[in-house]
Amino acid sequence: MLKIGLTGGIGCGKSTVSRLFADFSVPIIDADEISHRLVARHQPALEEIAQTFGAEMLHPNGELNRVALKTLIFTNSTAKTELEKILHPRIFQEISHKLHAVTAAYCIISIPLLFETHAEKWVNRILVVDCDVGTQLERVRQRDNLTIERIQAIIATQVSADFRKLHAHDILDNSNNNLALAEQVKKLHNFYLSLSHF
Repeated sequence: MLKIGLTGGIGCGKSTVSRLFADFSVPIIDADEISHRLVARHQPALEEIAQTFGAEMLHPNGELNRVALKTLIFTNSTAKTELEKILHPRIFQEISHKLHAVTAAYCIISIPLLFETHAEKWVNRILVVDCDVGTQLERVRQRDNLTIERIQAIIATQVSADFRKLHAHDILDNSNNNLALAEQVKKLHNFYLSLSHF
């Protein structure tokens, strides 16, 4: 089975691309979705987060205080590394488990930090979704209600767009509209099907 690693910067449209591939009945394995499930109430990863960083990482109802955790790891690189040690092995274990259950010709594995976590070994091809910086900033500002400065700081913690494109096998331009993006995805879908038959 052909494994396509989907990645891109914050706000570039990875979720939109995943939905477009899913419209063709392509299995999607999403690292972000896995991560959210891992930190649900009473999950071992959430309990380890609370033990490592303190009870203030939890709301009174036992759910993760995402704002507190994001603020901590954004301002403390050591804490960020500790969080990654808790989550990343579990995420990749779950990805491996899900891959064993896939029977399709190919699948999409969406890993936002594909290069940062050295996950290239998990995939056969790397698909990067990209857009111009202005569009990227505006999308994230509207979606997450963050300041431009905060978004730029998040972007700065990721590998550069140039690095992604340099190491990509395939690139989707998501600077325009969903119709143009859908056409690009359709072409790639047919291309991946042809590759999977070799």
